[in-house]
Amino acid sequence: MSAVHPVFMGFAEEFRAPGLPTIAPDRYASVLKLQVQDLAKLAGVHRTTVTENPTNARLQAFLRDALKVLTAALEVAGDRDRAIYWFRSVPIPEFGHQTAEELVGKGRADAVLRYLTSIASGSSG
Repeated sequence: MSAVHPVFMGFAEEFRAPGLPTIAPDRYASVLKLQVQDLAKLAGVHRTTVTENPTNARLQAFLRDALKVLTAALEVAGDRDRAIYWFRSVPIPEFGHQTAEELVGKGRADAVLRYLTSIASGSSG
């Protein structure tokens, strides 16, 4: 059993649903300045799922993966707002100029995490 990184826990806590062990999609959308329908599209769920079934397994899986990548980006960038900007807006040449957000939406969070690890260790990026 691996320990959860403390930076992730602090960052993720901002998105936690009050009194629940889930991530609040409305908080996530608000912080990342996303429309509900855009969050639904990224997560691969129907737009009503975000508000009517926020504990949906697919939606929660996307949110967990996104927060893992955002946390890794935070460690590299050193700043929350820069990490969010990078995640949402910066095309990554190594991935066909897709953003980290798009890649996470396509189930490629692990690839983005490996990419961030290589940047943090000094590889080109």
